[in-house]
Amino acid sequence: MSDTIYDVAKKAGVGIGTVSRAINNNPKISPQTKIKVLKAINELKYQPHALAQGLARKKTSMVATIVPFFTGYFFVELLRGIQQEISKYRYNLILYSVDQTNKTETFLEKTLRENRVDGTLLISLRINDKYAKKFSDSNFPIVLVDSYHPDLDSITVENKQGAYVATQHLIQLGHTKIGMINGQLKSSPAQLRLEGYKKALRDNNILFKEKYLIISDSGQDGFNREAGYQGMKRLLELGDNKPTAVFISSDIQAAGAIRAIQEYGLKIPEDIAIVGFDDIEMAEYLGLTTMHQPMFEMGKLAVQRLMAKISGEDSRKFKKSFLTNLVIRESCGFSRKMPT
Repeated sequence: MSDTIYDVAKKAGVGIGTVSRAINNNPKISPQTKIKVLKAINELKYQPHALAQGLARKKTSMVATIVPFFTGYFFVELLRGIQQEISKYRYNLILYSVDQTNKTETFLEKTLRENRVDGTLLISLRINDKYAKKFSDSNFPIVLVDSYHPDLDSITVENKQGAYVATQHLIQLGHTKIGMINGQLKSSPAQLRLEGYKKALRDNNILFKEKYLIISDSGQDGFNREAGYQGMKRLLELGDNKPTAVFISSDIQAAGAIRAIQEYGLKIPEDIAIVGFDDIEMAEYLGLTTMHQPMFEMGKLAVQRLMAKISGEDSRKFKKSFLTNLVIRESCGFSRKMPT
């Protein structure tokens, strides 16, 4: 059998914790002791296993990421930022896909009890007060992304502000019959984007009409192409009473909505103007005016914050909310309103 960390500790006359500190270049070890440990390692030709190193320092080098599902463009881009940043710390991800929001607690409990991970990223899912307290009381590192709780670290975007700006833009272009295609309201971003849409109408003395609001019932949270397609068909079925412009709560829904408009033989933006939300790569190819949110940057920042908590470098509460930016392309008809 090959030598173990215990054999190294015995040969050097130290404890396994001291051996671990020497291996991991921990500053809390004297130079003399470190030399003695490294000499023993060399003589025994000991090769420290990554998992053994983690156990010795009571770290697993694993992070749990709990997401609603893996198929959405938003989550793909967010996870791309997470993966790029986490590799810098030599950490790995365990991905938990929550197919039903009522299962969120199951995975939160799993990360707390199984000791398989050093921290948790919770993405676009709510955490109730009970579990927020559990994480706080146990000092178990957790960062919420695209979600919020006052007692936990969170990274969000200004969803309400973004929806307000998108709707306001359509109003400034002369539209008063403005619809909205939204995701399911169990989603916090969907709720906030609806609030922003309504506020823009209210601030401009435009009456909110229930028939112009489509709450998608397709898929897990409604943020998908089919939901946008079906939602736009419902608006177009209003005939002469249809809206002249629509704020669509995600770019992937907008892609489906564009297909529905084309099937009806209508033109964008001449017959109906649209503005999306996210600014995924597809949006540029579709000529889609949209609200840009920094998904990749959010993922990177989430990892940086979680690592600061895992290492104990910063225990302060952290709240970061990114502003969204309007990216104007062809779908809103802005160029037709510009002075010549």
